[in-house]
Amino acid sequence: METSMQRYFVAAEQFSDNGIRLVGEDAHHAFRVMRTKPGDKFIVSDGQSRTALVAVIEASSTLVTAEIMEMLHADSEPGWAITIAQSLPKGDKMELVIQKGTEIGAYAFVPFQSERMVVQYDAKKEAKRIDRWSKIAKEAAEQAHRSRIPTLEAVHSWRELIQSIAAYDLVLFCYEREGHAAHGRGVRTAVQEWINSTDLIRAPKVLLIVGSEGGFTDREAAEAEAAGAVLVGLGRRILRTETAGIVGLTCLLYESGEMGGA
Repeated sequence: METSMQRYFVAAEQFSDNGIRLVGEDAHHAFRVMRTKPGDKFIVSDGQSRTALVAVIEASSTLVTAEIMEMLHADSEPGWAITIAQSLPKGDKMELVIQKGTEIGAYAFVPFQSERMVVQYDAKKEAKRIDRWSKIAKEAAEQAHRSRIPTLEAVHSWRELIQSIAAYDLVLFCYEREGHAAHGRGVRTAVQEWINSTDLIRAPKVLLIVGSEGGFTDREAAEAEAAGAVLVGLGRRILRTETAGIVGLTCLLYESGEMGGA
């Protein structure tokens, strides 16, 4: 039953012990698109700790109210909190990274600026794009039946990204030279070495750093490694920037046991 039901995320103030409220675009979608009427049921989450099966009391295009029928145990989140740091790509490629990354299980996204970035960074335009990216993450989380919406951070400078490395338990820096080197380190090797050298904690924080279309410079790789990142390859083939993060995320979730791996 639950797997086929429509799901919505609401702000904490819209989720109370007395029931829930859908407003704005969510109410419009429920009423106009899903043809929601009194008695219909769907699932609602506050994106943090509460998920419930609810039944509609009243419905209109501006407000849907529902009573809580049952509190549900949210178990759709991965055990590892994996953040994708993606150097800003051109066009709408970031939208694909966010949409698919959210579906697969990314915990957060950090767009950042790098030396070989193809696009020209414009803070005013990026603010509008982040609003759109946030909407894409919300819709993808609902579609994938996530219990939370991945965090989408503001665009980081290269220096800000490097300084953030210390906040993570494991940081993997996707570097094409590692994939081509005779003794290059892959994601699995890096993860296994890390697991064997540390007391694995619950919900470790992992950062996956992916370059833009032009890749990374040797200087950037050296700075990341000096800050604590592990340089890794994603195979002997050259992946598009919008593919690399998705592949890396999937590898990490497999190694965490999320997909039947180690």
